[in-house]
Amino acid sequence: MDKEKIEVKEKVGIVVSDKMDKTVIVRIDRLKMHSKYRKKYTVSKRYKAHDQENKFKEGDKVAIVQTKPISKEKNWIAKEIKS
Repeated sequence: MDKEKIEVKEKVGIVVSDKMDKTVIVRIDRLKMHSKYRKKYTVSKRYKAHDQENKFKEGDKVAIVQTKPISKEKNWIAKEIKS
C-alpha cells in the first residue's frame, strides 16, 4: 500500500492581537477580482492560532500551520516569524 503525502496547510499573516493567553489572532489578506468590473480588492480573514510560549507580538509576520482542533475555534499553530 502506498503511503500518501499529507499536505501541510501553511499560511502567512500578521498578528493583530496577542491579548489572550497562549493564543494570537492572525489576519491573512488576499486579493480577489470582481467578476464584472475586473477591479482587484482585498479580502481579510482572521484565524486564532496557538502560541505556546506567548512569543509572538502584535505586528509580527508569522507562518501558521493547520493541526487537529485545540479548542472550539483554534486549529492552527503559530510556527515562526517571517521577515
